[in-house]
Amino acid sequence: MVSFPVLILGFVLVYLLSSIKILKEYERGVIFRIGRLLSKPKGPGIIFVFAPIDKMVRVSLRVMVFDVPPQDIITKDNVSVKVNAVTYFRVVDPNRAVVAVEDFFYATSQMAQTTLRSVLGQVELDELLADREKINHKLQEILDKQTDPWGIKVSNIEVKHVDLPQEMQRAMAKQAEAERERRSKVIRAEGEFQAAARLVDSAKLMEVHPISLQLRYLQTLVEVASEHNSTTLFPVPIDILKPFLQK
Repeated sequence: MVSFPVLILGFVLVYLLSSIKILKEYERGVIFRIGRLLSKPKGPGIIFVFAPIDKMVRVSLRVMVFDVPPQDIITKDNVSVKVNAVTYFRVVDPNRAVVAVEDFFYATSQMAQTTLRSVLGQVELDELLADREKINHKLQEILDKQTDPWGIKVSNIEVKHVDLPQEMQRAMAKQAEAERERRSKVIRAEGEFQAAARLVDSAKLMEVHPISLQLRYLQTLVEVASEHNSTTLFPVPIDILKPFLQK
């Protein structure tokens, strides 16, 4: 027969062993003692949780990532688009993350969706496509401020993809084509203007040095002859024909 003191000692040892909990470096234990929240979370390492007096909730301090589902958004210039994003956040206060909100992960996800629709509805499509970094920073500031009472720190939120309607894609393609054509015409006009300016400079130079015009004639003959043409043109100055024209 096992004596009563031995049974008590065995029960105490089993109870103490079952009360030992090990928390990893990135984990904290939020302890409720008789329903009351302890001021500081426990961990990491070995801690004691004395059931049924104590109840522990494990909270991870690592950065968590979730995708914001595609949201139907109407921009400021009345363009309907679908936008999705990715959010990075972590728990900085485990006690508030457990007590202030029922499910901090789900609450942060819903808040990210609402903030995304609200902010992107105030910008135009061109700004959404061009100023992505500015919009991401604004989203992060607003979402971080809203989740701060829950002990959540939003480190970053990135707009990942903007899905445009087919009609808008065709319109943007036409706009880009028209812009490229405009640039081509401007470049061509600038080239003609520069060529005309150089021709004027050349004419002024030939006016000062008439012999340069004859050299230019000879250079033109060399260029024509190098093409193996059967016909050769000889430019004749009009001054040579003046005596015949006067007679």
